[in-house]
Amino acid sequence: MPPNNGRTNTMIDTVIFDVDGTLVDSNYQHTLAWYRALRRSNITVPIWRIHRTIGMGGDKLITELAGADAEKAHGDDVRAAWDEEFEVLIDEIRPLPGTHELLMEVKHRGFRIVLASSGKAAHVERSLELIGARGLADAWTTSDDVSDSKPAPELVDTALQKVSRSSGIMVGDATWDVIAAAKLDVPTVALLTGGSSRAELRDAGAIAVFDSPQDLLDHLDITPLAYPSTQDAT
Repeated sequence: MPPNNGRTNTMIDTVIFDVDGTLVDSNYQHTLAWYRALRRSNITVPIWRIHRTIGMGGDKLITELAGADAEKAHGDDVRAAWDEEFEVLIDEIRPLPGTHELLMEVKHRGFRIVLASSGKAAHVERSLELIGARGLADAWTTSDDVSDSKPAPELVDTALQKVSRSSGIMVGDATWDVIAAAKLDVPTVALLTGGSSRAELRDAGAIAVFDSPQDLLDHLDITPLAYPSTQDAT
């Protein structure tokens, strides 16, 4: 449980769920794939540093880790290598405990659900199947929908546009989720499932931090996800 209830004065009707690291347990597979892809171009970055960038878009990650010169010389090759390395690991990815049940309960309470991902369409489709979200989500995004990845706010803005720019709240696992959402004044409830610490997520601006989807589900009533703005608080 978080140290306080994370309530906000903002009334919301839509929950924007990040996918990787929040609903599916994929951050460490992403980390290892980036490490191997960088090594193919003779770039060695400590794995812990790569992990800290997961959630940032692949168009920005190489510059963040290895500098602008590395991006200019090797960026496209590294991203192509990442595709190959990630495919080797993708079958290891599983839903995080409580994910499907959390989505069901949020939907039951009257919220609209948007799954926000800048991943490839095929990867997003696979995640939708893994978590049983196809009949629960009102909309979802893929890399085809955005040109500027996190920590830029475009993904969050696009998610809101999918449901007519309603009033939203973000659920994510990375500081990049919190930072991107904050740029649009969208609050974020964060989970520890991506490997970021409670302090890091709080310092980035998360209004509450829970251990996992199951932990959030168990404590929905003390969060802004207790009920949407269209439902009486009874």
